[in-house]
Amino acid sequence: MTTTTKTADATTAPTAGEAVLDARGVTMRFGGLTAVRDVNLTVNSGEIVGLIGPNGAGKTTFFNCLTGLYVPTEGEVRYKGTVLPPTSYKVTNAGIARTFQNIRLFHNMTVLENVLVGRHTRMKQGLWSALLRLPGFKKAEAEATERAMELLEFIGLQDKAQHLAKNLPYGEQRKLEIARALASDPGLILLDEPTAGMNPQETRAAEELIFAIRDMGIAVLVIEHDMRFIFNLCDRVAVLVQGQKLIEGDSQTVQSDERVIAAYLGEPVADTPAAEAPVAETPAEEAPAAAAAPETTADEEAPPQEDAPETPDAPADEAPAAEDTTRDPASGKENDA
Repeated sequence: MTTTTKTADATTAPTAGEAVLDARGVTMRFGGLTAVRDVNLTVNSGEIVGLIGPNGAGKTTFFNCLTGLYVPTEGEVRYKGTVLPPTSYKVTNAGIARTFQNIRLFHNMTVLENVLVGRHTRMKQGLWSALLRLPGFKKAEAEATERAMELLEFIGLQDKAQHLAKNLPYGEQRKLEIARALASDPGLILLDEPTAGMNPQETRAAEELIFAIRDMGIAVLVIEHDMRFIFNLCDRVAVLVQGQKLIEGDSQTVQSDERVIAAYLGEPVADTPAAEAPVAETPAEEAPAAAAAPETTADEEAPPQEDAPETPDAPADEAPAAEDTTRDPASGKENDA
């Protein structure tokens, strides 16, 4: 990261200016499921914007809509005022690069070759020039290699240029993927969970790297679940919940918003129903008590009802005796019989 620090110091940080990315009303439906609903988001030059939300909130789907992997059902995405075509390689040509949540390197290619893959969009030589190895192609190839080595030095992997990508540690593979994205000379880079699986030291190095990228004049839009990382890094943070943008603002505003806390804790987003819920529970608790009272009374009255048959049974047994006694004096003949 020494190289990264020097690069950051050598470049003055650009001030925020015109909008680099302008997403308007982006909606993405998959059949009857709406993964992203009417999301608006703007990223300005020289700015780092964070996109957070619980799992399944639609963050990566929104990224895919921005980069042409998905064609939005509704809405449009503009880059520097121009509507982007719904094709991924054309989006890259326009000036937007991205990394993926799951690392997608060419594992059996060298570190240098992986970066050169990202450089191909800026090479204008045609098929015949490449096949015949014409001087123009050789010159472009040399320039691409030089640029790739500069990026490897920028991320601190210049000494591993000829290593296979699969042999790099996890954190360095993450950095290599960022270098490959930077090879296309983007004006905006989208980072999908760049610190996933990293230890604290690697996370700190990734934070410094992203600041250095911003200082190069590249706007950054980043998805991350590490809240400490995202709030320390970003100028603005937008929160997606169930495919909709819940709030957008600076770190302090987002952290203190009760709806954001409720969304991460799995509680209802709206505050009013949550506040009324305990009030509604009190009568509900009293209702069973009221209902229990008649049951207790019924239970208490039940034993006398059970005893009642026994009471008449005893007199019933005595009644025949009384009747027999009464009848016996009335008819002496019966008594005699």
